[in-house]
Amino acid sequence: MSLSILVVTSQNVLLSGSIIPSPATLVVDKSSGKIIEVRNARLSRANFPELLDEDWLDAGDKWVLPGLVDAHVHLNEPGRTDWEGFWTGTRAAAVGGVTTVIDMPLNSIPPTTTRENLNIKRTAAQEHTHAEAKPGADPKLYSTFLDSRPEQLETDAISLVIALQKKYPLQRCHIVHLSAASALPAIRAAKAAGARLTVETCFHYLVLASSGIPDAQPQYKCCPPIRDAANRDALWDALMDGTIDCVVSDHSPCVAELKRLQDGDIMKAWGGISTLGLGLSLLWTEGRKRGVGIGDIVRWTSEVTARHASVDDRKGAIKVGWDADFVIWDPEAEVKVTKDNLYFKNKLSPYEGLTIYGKVEKTYVRGRIAWDASINGEGLNPEGRLI
Repeated sequence: MSLSILVVTSQNVLLSGSIIPSPATLVVDKSSGKIIEVRNARLSRANFPELLDEDWLDAGDKWVLPGLVDAHVHLNEPGRTDWEGFWTGTRAAAVGGVTTVIDMPLNSIPPTTTRENLNIKRTAAQEHTHAEAKPGADPKLYSTFLDSRPEQLETDAISLVIALQKKYPLQRCHIVHLSAASALPAIRAAKAAGARLTVETCFHYLVLASSGIPDAQPQYKCCPPIRDAANRDALWDALMDGTIDCVVSDHSPCVAELKRLQDGDIMKAWGGISTLGLGLSLLWTEGRKRGVGIGDIVRWTSEVTARHASVDDRKGAIKVGWDADFVIWDPEAEVKVTKDNLYFKNKLSPYEGLTIYGKVEKTYVRGRIAWDASINGEGLNPEGRLI
């Protein structure tokens, strides 16, 4: 063959536009990192006699999924690299099948809010509240923190955004990390009226519930807070009916001392949950209980997030012409979350000890291996690229 190619085949490939995996074979041009051919059949090695062995991957019955596009991640470099950095953050992402991360401007020093500061962020990458507790309330109780962040604060802010959008209808607006189900009627009405409004929620709002959060455990603190199980169910309903468009991590790490783990003071602890590397399995674990298929999960975490980030001309799907960002996935594997399989810098997570389903065996970015669970990633050097 004239091209240097990689061929990937499986009985279960989630192709663009599909809701369930089906037999397929992908041909990748290694020089460009693009998918150049998709055949709707699981082919054998004999179909590619001139191919080198290292350029042939038969995933068997394992699923081949598009790489996730996480459109809300705090990597914090430069300035707060001790919280998270490009190397640890992108490595954790690859472990969980995330092949594209969209960095949020918050938390870096300087914040990425000007052209000059963006250039500082680019250089670093290339180099490698108003709420208070009630008097007398116990700051170690999760209920104290939850009461300090009532849903009304969130619904009022969203109502203001919707009102402003009515005044300036050509402006596109996006609601980040929605937690309050009470805001859903206003969002549904705005969308029905044709507003250019998109909405995200996060893995933790879809998986956790306040009733299951122990006191004096600040690793569960995030803003807005995790609410009750009925609220969680309403968010799932809104996700499935299209009111909520996508799911992101809002990976928001910090150093251990800021989490106040020693004294358990939730009110003074930094608010943020670290999730990079866990989102796909978390959503699959919870979604299966609700009859949600992998096609929906990939749409919420890859296809729609790619469109939101304006990279849907090359990311978020397995199709000809798109970057060869894909994951080899075992949907039945059981994994217990431990510090050993957390790859972000500060290994603080409310999911530690939880058993989740689904495991990423390999992650490819533009046709190059970025994670291989069989060797625990040792010796791999993922080649990230600014987009």
